[in-house]
Amino acid sequence: MLALLHEEPGADEVEAALDGAAISCVNLSEVLQKAEQHNVDTEGLEFDLQGLGVRLYDFDSRSARDAAELWPVTRGLGLSLGDRACLALARSLDGVAVTTDTRWAELDVSGVSIEVVR
Repeated sequence: MLALLHEEPGADEVEAALDGAAISCVNLSEVLQKAEQHNVDTEGLEFDLQGLGVRLYDFDSRSARDAAELWPVTRGLGLSLGDRACLALARSLDGVAVTTDTRWAELDVSGVSIEVVR
């Protein structure tokens, strides 16, 4: 989402994947914060995303545990809580974690498919 908002490399691939995509509210918060940091008006952004077919998922206690359990596998690459929330959601939905972060290509996370679009 951040690559799309900032028109970075990989933005076209992200945009093409929006319809039917899923995002954790942890990651939504990160998107909103980064957009605000760059003076982008975020009023209603979550509704715009839903209108594009993006499903929003609450970050509950199960999500918190799932993300925490990914820390040993991801710590060597310095992945953040937001990164682990994305991976945990992808695993719980049996989906694909789409990222522009090339470090993720080095990950081997059981039950998670990763697609690096940069």
